Amino acid sequence: MKPCNLVSTILCGALTSSLSAAIVSYTDLGLWSEDVVASGESVATETFNNYHGFYPSSISGNTGGIAWTATSPGNFACDEGLVTTNNSNSPITFTFNPGVKSIGGNIFATDWYYEAITARIKVTLTDGSAYVGYSKSSADFIGFISNGASITSMTLVATKANTDIYATIDNMYIGVVPAPGAIALLGLAGFVSRRRR
Repeated sequence: MKPCNLVSTILCGALTSSLSAAIVSYTDLGLWSEDVVASGESVATETFNNYHGFYPSSISGNTGGIAWTATSPGNFACDEGLVTTNNSNSPITFTFNPGVKSIGGNIFATDWYYEAITARIKVTLTDGSAYVGYSKSSADFIGFISNGASITSMTLVATKANTDIYATIDNMYIGVVPAPGAIALLGLAGFVSRRRR
């Protein structure tokens, strides 16, 4: 084999492997959920309804067996299922243990009174992949699915010129792999339904 062909083969292999590991972003919860389920995961929802008032520096929880922690410079202000930074123009960073393949949420910006306002939203993941767009309401959704490395962090930033603005998340959706016992029960149910025929 000529050296030139060997180099081409190596470069082609490197390109193919880098193209096969990708993160896809979504702005539609329904489409994201369909693809999460199609990948063999189920969707667990963190509503944040158990968080009220101000929290110094971090909050944490466990959703679908995934431990998560949110940090932000300063305090968090939580109200009616919303998690928002108490310092204007500050980021919120979520970390996940173990890492996840699918993550999303109703991500937007609020003013001092927890009202959703139009703003530029940037969501950055562990590997530097990012979504940038405008959010207008609390129903806006931003989500990601990785077919490669796990997502271990997600950082939310909201910006609007000359405005005190607060990055905010309402529901957070996590793709989780069903427990082995649940998979076995599904298999058994399929076997039983097949025998009845």
